[in-house]
Amino acid sequence: MIRWIQRALAASAVTFLAACGGSDPVEPAPPVNLALTAGNANLTALVAAATKAGLVDTLTSASTNVTVLAPTDAAFNTLATRLGFANAGAMVQALPASALQSILQYHILAGRVTAADLQAGAATRPTLYSFAGAPATLRVSATGGVGFTDAVLTRAGVVSADVQASNGLVHVVDKVLVPPGVLTVVQMALANPEFTSLTGALANRNLVNPLSGAGPFTVFAPTNAAFTAIASTVSGLSPAQLATVLTYHVLNGQVLSSGIPFGTPVTTLAAPRTIIITAGPAPAVASIADSTNVAARINAVDIRASNGVIHVIDKVLIPSPL
Repeated sequence: MIRWIQRALAASAVTFLAACGGSDPVEPAPPVNLALTAGNANLTALVAAATKAGLVDTLTSASTNVTVLAPTDAAFNTLATRLGFANAGAMVQALPASALQSILQYHILAGRVTAADLQAGAATRPTLYSFAGAPATLRVSATGGVGFTDAVLTRAGVVSADVQASNGLVHVVDKVLVPPGVLTVVQMALANPEFTSLTGALANRNLVNPLSGAGPFTVFAPTNAAFTAIASTVSGLSPAQLATVLTYHVLNGQVLSSGIPFGTPVTTLAAPRTIIITAGPAPAVASIADSTNVAARINAVDIRASNGVIHVIDKVLIPSPL
């Protein structure tokens, strides 16, 4: 299919050059379909992913009428390296077609939605990807240009808007949007640069593979700033103590914010050590008590992975005993 797209692009180029050979004014060429539009924009990683995902027929169909948020090749490479792949090509080759299909459907909005529509419209937009029985949504913002916040709380900005296609519209974006329920809890953390300290520590203690299993797991994920705040403490921990600290942030089973047992001791993977979660005015301002005098605030909840859920906290939890 990629070769077919390449041949079609070459034919379009020949036609364009022939048209430009005369001295008479040349009418602009009519827009081509979404797949060829992506090819013309040198979005090679997107075309490769769409081909493996079986979405090229949809992107070339005359009956299609959608808006594609099209990540650049650099955006695909950034996600690939964060997930541990050599480059975008290696990531596309490694991920199952079903995962690529879900990721790309998360980049598609129904109908032609212009940048002006996005700026003036709703704060969220449903995508063609469904999760938990409903269309997964993207949060839309217009501050500093149109952008979209995904399920892993990272933002993609529009770098080229309103690219016309014969069967839809393309907005080129600078990041691959990560949907809920496709990547593991570890991969979701890897996809957000706010968790590099956590993922680095997990790799250091050989906890990546266990947390990439079937699960499900609930992970209370401290940010980089939380790790920086206790850098001197972490540097003094033995490898076994660091493993205890990390597993103290994980529960067996998926506990969504709506099901948090407030005020009840919850056993962690660092059993028999427990945590107690105290309710605030809303789940996103709840806190977790550990062995220290300072509770960890829960700043974001329900980052859904394929094998569990992540809640973001602003402090590294310290168990007792270590």
